[in-house]
Amino acid sequence: MKDGVNGVALGVFIFFFLLVTVMGFLAARWRKAENEHSLDEWGLGGRSFGTWITWFLLGGDLYTAYTFVAVPAAIYAAGASGFFAVPYTILVYPLIFTFLPRLWSVSHKHGYVTTSDFVRGRFGSKGLSLAVAVTGILATMPYIALQLVGIQAVLDVMGVGGGENTNWFVKDLPLLIAFGVLAAYTYSSGLRAPALIAFVKDALIYLVIAVAIIYIPIKLGGFDDIFAKAGDAFSQVNPTTGKPRGALASGEAQQWTYATLALGSALALFMYPHSITATLSSKSREVIRRNTTILPLYSLMLGLLALLGFMAIAAGIKVQNGQLAIPQLFENMFPDWFAGIAFAAIGIGALVPAAIMSIAAANLFTRNIYKDFIKPDATPEQETKVSKLVSLLVKVGALVFVLTMDKTVAINFQLLGGIWILQTFPALVGGLFTRWFHRWALLAGWAVGMVYGTLVAYGVPSPTNPSQKHFGGSAKEIPGIGEIGYIGLTAFVLNVVVTVVLTFVLKALKAPEGTDETRPEDYTADAGDPGVQVELPPATAGAGH
Repeated sequence: MKDGVNGVALGVFIFFFLLVTVMGFLAARWRKAENEHSLDEWGLGGRSFGTWITWFLLGGDLYTAYTFVAVPAAIYAAGASGFFAVPYTILVYPLIFTFLPRLWSVSHKHGYVTTSDFVRGRFGSKGLSLAVAVTGILATMPYIALQLVGIQAVLDVMGVGGGENTNWFVKDLPLLIAFGVLAAYTYSSGLRAPALIAFVKDALIYLVIAVAIIYIPIKLGGFDDIFAKAGDAFSQVNPTTGKPRGALASGEAQQWTYATLALGSALALFMYPHSITATLSSKSREVIRRNTTILPLYSLMLGLLALLGFMAIAAGIKVQNGQLAIPQLFENMFPDWFAGIAFAAIGIGALVPAAIMSIAAANLFTRNIYKDFIKPDATPEQETKVSKLVSLLVKVGALVFVLTMDKTVAINFQLLGGIWILQTFPALVGGLFTRWFHRWALLAGWAVGMVYGTLVAYGVPSPTNPSQKHFGGSAKEIPGIGEIGYIGLTAFVLNVVVTVVLTFVLKALKAPEGTDETRPEDYTADAGDPGVQVELPPATAGAGH
């Protein structure tokens, strides 16, 4: 690591940061709506984005700064097991092709802003809707925190803020400034800000990866040398665990873990509120269908990005915190000016998803807690104001999380968030195709999955840190099979079993099923179809039905 502040890299980083800050505030005037005081406008960009804007927005939403740092960091730490992110992002697109267009259609028809809006309308259950909303908010909070961890990793490598012994305020001041700017332009411009900034973010990331995948191997003697050095490093025994550090290719013992983690992550990805928020901002059903066919381009980028973990080993990068491995690789291998571009790509890669995530969490609170339980007669203007304020509180909470807790805690809670959010799949995706499930059965299945997943994850110690006894990973032995698998997927299977069994029981008992406000034709409606709600009139905007 270089001593002191890397002035050139910092200067380039600041330039791009100022550029996207200006764009963030100007976004309030981009595609300006006649009625700005509705969640359709502030929280969904007026539901007006076309194919390319949606593609960049979803890409900026799903492929975050944490992805940029953590995927190659996982390869750096353990080898091939970190590649699970590549197959899961390939699996996810055929999956979402089947249900996202249906969700867009019914949401557009009824003015739904969140997944909980749909669940409430489909099953006539505010309790089930509340469960989905609370799960979404809980799962999103640590995700936002990890975006700030990504920014902090870049600032650390650039030497900004001083060392660990520096006064906490001075050390964290750059992160506080970045947070303040993010909060201000998100409050001002809503979803339009990350949509506009996503163009810069994705262009920088593609540029950095294209250069890195060519330039760094040339400096390191080619991929043969890179893989040879990585293989040697992974064969070394870890004194803490008494086992090899990792492997270039996963062995038979890891296959169940790898496969279940990839499948479970694929099922969970579009359950996250920010994924749905970006989806519902598009202007037509066809835009969603097109995006599911071109989004795999990001998976190609992700596969190349993962290789940077091997390059960091071959380059002799030694860091205590694996999250610093790739920023440190960039600083060591690139000229200072291009290292600044790479750091800017990571930093902006944190701002875009953090903005979308905070908006999504705020929309869930406003529509499915505030409006459903606190102020049912809230006007569109009041909804928008509450959502703006909550988006600030969500970001403050994430910032406090980062500044007061160890980074591993944030990572552990993000892993737990993945287990939690997967438990909303039966209500959301199941509800898009059938009304057969009983609302009480769905709620019971959700509760069983949440409790099981949380308790089992609590009992998992860290494989590398003996002092960490809880939430040390997301894999545990699968009951009845005996193989090690993803806890979230096991909890999901248990969730589905409970839901199906209780549905039979409750239907036999003729328990009240609630009112379904949707019709079969709502799930295939497009923007131009008669009766489809393109923009809600001022009197009913944001009402949900």
